Amino acid sequence: MPSVESFALTYVALNESRTFSEGDTVTGKVTLVLQKEVSAKSLHVKAKGDAEVRWSEKTGDRNRTYRASKRYFKLKEFLVGGQEDSKETVIPKGIHVFKFSFKIPEGSMPSTFRGIHGKILYKLEAALARSWRMDRTVQQEINFVSKAYPDIHSLMMPQVGSVNKKMGLFSSGQVHMDVGIDRRAYAPGETVMIVAQINNSSSSDMSPKFSFIQDVVYRASGNTKRKKHIIHKVTDSCIKAQTQKEVQCAITIPPGQMQTIQNCDIITVEYHFKVYLDISFAFDPEVLLPVVILPVHFRPGLQSGVTTSPYLAGATGGPSNSDFPPPTASLGPYPASPNSGGYPGAQRYSVPQPTYSVNPPPMYAFPTNAYPTQPPYLSGGYNNPVPQPQTPYGSPSSSSSSTPVLHPPPSAPTFHPPPSAPAINPSPSPSFNMAAPAPSYNSLPSSMMMNVDFLSQSDEAPPSYSLLFPSSATGSSNAK
Repeated sequence: MPSVESFALTYVALNESRTFSEGDTVTGKVTLVLQKEVSAKSLHVKAKGDAEVRWSEKTGDRNRTYRASKRYFKLKEFLVGGQEDSKETVIPKGIHVFKFSFKIPEGSMPSTFRGIHGKILYKLEAALARSWRMDRTVQQEINFVSKAYPDIHSLMMPQVGSVNKKMGLFSSGQVHMDVGIDRRAYAPGETVMIVAQINNSSSSDMSPKFSFIQDVVYRASGNTKRKKHIIHKVTDSCIKAQTQKEVQCAITIPPGQMQTIQNCDIITVEYHFKVYLDISFAFDPEVLLPVVILPVHFRPGLQSGVTTSPYLAGATGGPSNSDFPPPTASLGPYPASPNSGGYPGAQRYSVPQPTYSVNPPPMYAFPTNAYPTQPPYLSGGYNNPVPQPQTPYGSPSSSSSSTPVLHPPPSAPTFHPPPSAPAINPSPSPSFNMAAPAPSYNSLPSSMMMNVDFLSQSDEAPPSYSLLFPSSATGSSNAK
């Protein structure tokens, strides 16, 4: 019959998403069920965050493997025994519950990620070490969501791109395309409205296509491995030759989409929208618009699934702060027409005018702090409060197999600073006043208070130096 019946590790979730971030406290317990008493060298728990990449490339007949790793933190607590304690500890038969607590360090650390050639993992691991036996281990991964992102205000600005292509051998003329979105930062579940205005002044037909692309880059030993993944792709109707048209495309970011990772040295995860014109027998002109995917509860005022595009201002119920024009206006230098939405031959999109209150609320209300304090269980893992301590732990003595023994969490390790140099007490000696006391001077009146102009009074001699700067000496002054 084995001595250890079960060995389990659990932690307390801070929110519905079960996410953690920099500065959060992870609390949990290790449950050890013993059929009989055992002697253990130690029982400890570790919390750590690591990133690693690995891939192989074949050059001729040789295979070369590239590896790289990065450790962000490693914390360790001993629940039984200790690192420097050589004696074994006897754990009696029964159910034993050991509680632990870790505080994730502050600093810029990337979010959890799993890819083809690399991963970023944060996990808890408990290990029971016994002499002449393999260590018994159990671990749990935690979902870490970074809050180290650039200034949110700069990500809320609209962005516009354009491309101009002159046709070549198989056709004549040129084509011009302007593409815009209302901002750079989005969250999973949001719908992004992409507006493209196309002026096809060539003799060829073309089809506009829209793609949402993830770009992952792995780095090791000065080499890179890039993997692109098309998350979503949309094709619009054909645009005939000598035609101008405005096209709108709505792309929804998947609810579980991975966040942007830009603060890892060996793994980078980025996103962009690609809009291009598919032209037969010609290079396709394209516009790339990079975007940043943030956690759902990271950006202030964000609600999953709500579109706040300035092109659909009537649907948002509020004014737009974007300089990007609505669909009925032209992005390019096209002649306007009363029935063309800004230019001849274009599709007209009628958007109802929104009704605003006297003091309409701003669309993006940003606090001065880039990472505001948010209420618990609504912050998605940011600024999470430390769970309140529970009732006092029970007696650590052994009990029957039906009643667990609650062991209090270990006290925090005490770090003793190195001893300072001993203080040297000088031998008593008579005190000598090496410097004479500073003379006390009467404060002079300021220039605004002086009512005598010495330069203009030619009949009277100017006051002597002793009157202006009286000496502290008791005798008379010899200044002339």
